[in-house]
Amino acid sequence: MVIFGGLLAALGLGTLLWRDADVLGVGPVAFGIALVVLGGASIAVGLVRRRARRLRRIAAGEPEPVGTVVDRARALPRLLREGRRAGYTGLPKSRIALWAFALVYLVSPIDILPELLPIIGVTDDAGVAVWLLTSLSAASGLFLRWEQEHKQLPPAQ
Repeated sequence: MVIFGGLLAALGLGTLLWRDADVLGVGPVAFGIALVVLGGASIAVGLVRRRARRLRRIAAGEPEPVGTVVDRARALPRLLREGRRAGYTGLPKSRIALWAFALVYLVSPIDILPELLPIIGVTDDAGVAVWLLTSLSAASGLFLRWEQEHKQLPPAQ
């Protein structure tokens, strides 16, 4: 929601700065201000939801991922190896299958929404890529925590 809000706000600013004609029968100033306000509200709601989700996870006792982006990227091969050996039970086989499906979808020339459609054609690929990277990062961060707890490795910075 935060990214969507930022895009809405940027679109609103662009409308305010460069648009002279009416947009859907509404003046460019009013339309631009409306987009900026909607974008700001979307950003605020997204940040509040993100904070509430984090607090719920902490209250439920769910472990927080650890490690920097580099640590998590380095841990990914170990995560897959331990997951395949069944040494690490925090990675279900279905998640690995979803990751593989996402990779195939990203490199495949066949798309649900073709790139010929302006803006929308690229957003499905971007959404899949963001989900994939977020999911990989969270899973490897949780794996690093598991490694610290079960293998007594020094904590990742």
